[in-house]
Amino acid sequence: MTATSTIRPAARRRKRPPVVRRGREKTKRSVVLTVATGVMVVYALLPLVWLVISATKSQEDLLGTFGLWFGRDFALFDNIADTFTYQGGIFGRWVLNTLLYVVVGAGGATLLATLAGYGLAKFDFAGRRAVFAVVLGGIAVPPTALAVPTFLMFAKMGLTDTPWAVIVPTLVSPFGLYLMWTYSTDAVPNEILESARVDGAGEFRTFFKLALPLLAPGLVTVLLFNLVITWNNFFLPLIMLKDTELYPLTLGIYSWSTQANTVNGDVVFNLVITGSLLTIVPLTVAFLLLQRYWQSGLAAGSVKQ
Repeated sequence: MTATSTIRPAARRRKRPPVVRRGREKTKRSVVLTVATGVMVVYALLPLVWLVISATKSQEDLLGTFGLWFGRDFALFDNIADTFTYQGGIFGRWVLNTLLYVVVGAGGATLLATLAGYGLAKFDFAGRRAVFAVVLGGIAVPPTALAVPTFLMFAKMGLTDTPWAVIVPTLVSPFGLYLMWTYSTDAVPNEILESARVDGAGEFRTFFKLALPLLAPGLVTVLLFNLVITWNNFFLPLIMLKDTELYPLTLGIYSWSTQANTVNGDVVFNLVITGSLLTIVPLTVAFLLLQRYWQSGLAAGSVKQ
């Protein structure tokens, strides 16, 4: 009786039909998620594939062939050469302008956001809550709503149609400041700062020698956000700049596209498409080069030592 009573519960415990059902439900869910992810990937990559294929076509092939298939001639290198030589090589000027706006604007915005976020996270001072409310308000207000007031202010100061009209507004990044504020709170332990102060280190030395290396993943994240925003900046240069020599790539290609739609034969569409492809190459390279610094900090602080 004892052996039978001990065997039967064990046999009963081996029957687990709900586990099989759960496994089937998980399989169904994984298939649905895989299909949904595949659809999103195709949706996201299809315009890029069309752009790459179209950039290899001549003007005649663009008008006479299917959009998602190559033309009769591989004209990518010819299109690139024509893009850089059209209108006296103004495309190269637009590239240099965009690099200037990104290096000074996005780089300066990242530095200011890092300094301000670290200060707000590690120093207690009067008016801190008011600053927090202002930062959240700055995130909630869309940049397009501030473009016209910014233009009127810059027009009175005589800064319109100058590089400063594009650089100065991009130096303020409320979202980057908020991100560095929240990241600095946990990424930089207060004990390290207190130890450095006890040893006689100044605040700037403590920041650049101790805090800044710990803030590197968050800094790279903010830099990538500011880089994308500044590189793709369109509306602000549109209302601030009149001189085509100061245009960034986005506004320059838009002007070519407008001319192509209004003047027959003045600007061909293959140059507009090739210029668009060349515009996204630096962003892709920047993400590929910086992603390891970005991903290295995703799990920072998850394990206690």
